[in-house]
Amino acid sequence: MSTIEKYDVVIIGSGPGGYVAGIRAAQLGRNTAVVESDQLGGICLNWGCIPTKALLHTAGLYEDIHRAGEFGLNVAGVSPDWMTVIRRSREVAGRLSKGIEYLFKKYGVRHHPGRGRLVDAATVEVSPKDGEVYQLQAENVIIATGARSRALTGMEPDGRRVITSREAMVLPEVPERMVIIGAGAIGVEFAYFYSVFGTEVVLIEMLPHILPQEDEEVSRELARTFKKRKISMLTGTGVDHIDRQETGVEVHTSGQRQEVIPAEVVLVAVGVQGNVEDLGLEELGVKVEDGTIIVDEFYHTGKAGIYAVGDVVGPPLLAHAASAEGITAVEHLAGLKPQPLDYGNVPACTYCRPQVASVGLTEKGAREAGFGVKIGKFHFRALGRSQATGEIDGFVKVIYNTSDGRLLGTHIIGESATDLISEAALALKRETTCYEVLKTVHPHPTLSEAIVEATAVAYGESINY
Repeated sequence: MSTIEKYDVVIIGSGPGGYVAGIRAAQLGRNTAVVESDQLGGICLNWGCIPTKALLHTAGLYEDIHRAGEFGLNVAGVSPDWMTVIRRSREVAGRLSKGIEYLFKKYGVRHHPGRGRLVDAATVEVSPKDGEVYQLQAENVIIATGARSRALTGMEPDGRRVITSREAMVLPEVPERMVIIGAGAIGVEFAYFYSVFGTEVVLIEMLPHILPQEDEEVSRELARTFKKRKISMLTGTGVDHIDRQETGVEVHTSGQRQEVIPAEVVLVAVGVQGNVEDLGLEELGVKVEDGTIIVDEFYHTGKAGIYAVGDVVGPPLLAHAASAEGITAVEHLAGLKPQPLDYGNVPACTYCRPQVASVGLTEKGAREAGFGVKIGKFHFRALGRSQATGEIDGFVKVIYNTSDGRLLGTHIIGESATDLISEAALALKRETTCYEVLKTVHPHPTLSEAIVEATAVAYGESINY
């Protein structure tokens, strides 16, 4: 075995951290290679962000068709073709994976199929599925190997009765009853999706609220809408163990409610763990704690030339954060002196219905940080655009610093929340004040009016509320 090619940068993993880092490195004139053991795009593109959004869009469309009568449209005989629903989501993922292949060719990034492993700080060993093992050398190596679903003792996935989000995207038929353990973004998205297609869903969360990382008012509002959908929610409840049977499972709960819940299938959505195994990290002295690679603010591991980005370096476990980290790491190794990423300004998005999006501090977080706060909340049902479209659930909640009027956080639950949050993220980045928001004319009729209206509520200047 001998080194066959030399590069300036070699990246292990092609998810949203890895492929973006590869393209940015090539843009900066670095001879770059990306090593990927599976499909280009990683979990996010192939088994996460993108195909789930295709499924969720189909669910929303199916709901809208059933509501057509409210808008004077007579539609009858609509039913899902389940396998086409699944196939379309896979086709969407496939097209985007090919899109990364095109971008690599456009920018001159070399794709090496196979599993990558560090031999030393400047050498990556590539093990293809078929073919001989070979080595690549580089001045810099970026580890972007991502994460996988966390397996808990007694709840280990078997791909049949106890599944992860990966299997949930390709079930051969709609189950009659599903238990979902974990009510974070993945859990609530699949709860919404399967409930639309007729599955009786039981959502179990150990913490007091579903979407426990969100503002409590938002979590309560989502719980209210889920209750209308007849999604059962058990909060403050753990799972003691799962009994697997030939035709289903029995979930034994603990905590506030101790009961036995029968179901056809259990989806375990309790977080992820970094893919740090068999990368050669221990041998090189790269520090790893609890499945997470330890890095500095520029994603350097402390070992010459070795960086790590994305889920493998821990929270926030978001695709867009991974991409930003990849760009920061590459610009740092290229000597461009990038600014460290401000994680307080990274939006979080959940694509159930109604959608949830947030950026900055929650009300509780702002008060605990010692800020005096002004709070404004504006319900979408008070907007003309919302009434026109029939999407009236939810609200915008804004949090401002009393002393200087600076925006501290924005929390949205409702239609297009995941698109609306970008305005708030830009405002937060620019340290925008309430006065600037109030004097920014928002187009009418739009959903974006809720942001300025919520600000007006906070300062006693609301016209429409």
